[in-house]
Amino acid sequence: MTVQLLLLEDDRRLAEMIAKYLGRAGFSVHMETLGHRAVECLKGGKFEALVLDLTLPDGDGLDLCRTIRAQPALSRLPILMLSARGDAADRIVGLELGADDYLSKPFEPRELLARLRAILRRSGAARKSVDTRMMRFGRLEIDCDAYQVRLDGEAKSLTAHQFALLNLLGRNAGHVLSRDWLLDALKGTPAGSFDRSIDVHISKLRAAIEDDPKRPQRILTLRGAGYVFAKSQD
Repeated sequence: MTVQLLLLEDDRRLAEMIAKYLGRAGFSVHMETLGHRAVECLKGGKFEALVLDLTLPDGDGLDLCRTIRAQPALSRLPILMLSARGDAADRIVGLELGADDYLSKPFEPRELLARLRAILRRSGAARKSVDTRMMRFGRLEIDCDAYQVRLDGEAKSLTAHQFALLNLLGRNAGHVLSRDWLLDALKGTPAGSFDRSIDVHISKLRAAIEDDPKRPQRILTLRGAGYVFAKSQD
């Protein structure tokens, strides 16, 4: 199965060499040179791993790693850092900020491939494990393949907007998600053109999946912060 990889590297020749090599090994590589553009790409949710160069035209890779890890939807994205810096301090800081591995330049492409495969195995990061399989929360099932939601085995009728929102909540269960973050993360999904507030759609979801929508146990509100989808239900 093809692995969707985002490569953030400002050295075009090196990036093309990496993309060609990894392409032969079953990776589909999308190349970016600017950090802010890479973050926008990652928000789409299609990438299964990130190769991140530390020296970027529009910022520092360490700061970018911190920004990525601060976003609930990207908190578990496998990240492999690349750097021409040989400093042990940079490697330590990179790993402390959430990188899964660190590779110094110059490097052998075979080593890059081996390290990528290792972090993908460790993280279980194949996209199908999140987006194309069943998510279960007690009596609630979210079937991402069939675009169906079932409670106690009974299918619940949801609009495309509502399903996209519930899918996003489920993938980030246990994390506090602000209204602004939810709207931003839903760009490019069937819910990307929300014409009503997040609160209204949350209310509709609660009516569909809560035993008592007035006393929700699945989609919880944190005043002034946003919403949390409960990891432990029923």
